[in-house]
Amino acid sequence: MNEERLTSADAAEFLNVGVSTIKRWADEGIVPCVRTAGGHRRFERSALIEHSARALSLNLSQAETNRWMDTVLARGSAHEVVSALHSARHRLGAWWRVARELGVVLTELGRRWSEGELTVVQEHSASERLTRGLNMVIESLPSRPEAPHMILLTAEGDEHTLGLSLVELCAREAGWMSQWSGRGTPFEELDLLLSAGDIELVGVSASPFAQNAESLAEQCARLEAITEAHGVTLVLGGGGSWPNLPKHGMRIRSFEALNRLLSQAGEP
Repeated sequence: MNEERLTSADAAEFLNVGVSTIKRWADEGIVPCVRTAGGHRRFERSALIEHSARALSLNLSQAETNRWMDTVLARGSAHEVVSALHSARHRLGAWWRVARELGVVLTELGRRWSEGELTVVQEHSASERLTRGLNMVIESLPSRPEAPHMILLTAEGDEHTLGLSLVELCAREAGWMSQWSGRGTPFEELDLLLSAGDIELVGVSASPFAQNAESLAEQCARLEAITEAHGVTLVLGGGGSWPNLPKHGMRIRSFEALNRLLSQAGEP
């Protein structure tokens, strides 16, 4: 089966840029595209993902990536991770920028594991160490009683929750409180949780390992029906193959866009 090809508008939405920008990038050869018989640009999803990963990597030197890898792969207390996180926050000026940087680190962690440079135990230990450090930082950030609430969970069948921890970090900085549902939550239970009326946003993550577009489209439709019935915002994140333009929810592909959304929606 041929890979789905996106229009200029869809590709711009995918990369969170303007349509004129994506057209210029295509014409300059920055992002590859093909032309239809009528001369319209069409973009392959894999090429857009590769461009996005390449753009992220440009913001983090190999030396910085290696320092992060040494930190998360080391043995011992997660307090070393906490120290590294606070140093990154001081250097970058915002937690959402730290989350963006850690996205590159997670990609590198996955690459090293997939290419046999790390064992399964090393990859799991590093992920757990980073998760514990992130949780310690998140719990230390101030919150207010009247803060808006969100619930965070993964797509069905997705066991990877580190992306949700990064979302939670961004959310706390933007003034939100989060209820952690994590992996394996039946959507029927989500319906019951929203019935209480105190949740304003549902964030669902699908990691890059979730590439079954048909399954994610079906999940998206169910999530849209539930959240729309309760008047709740639905945000789909992560590197999985979610529908490009969901009808009710929104597809967020960067921590910058997530921060902008949460900051605006969380204003008193």
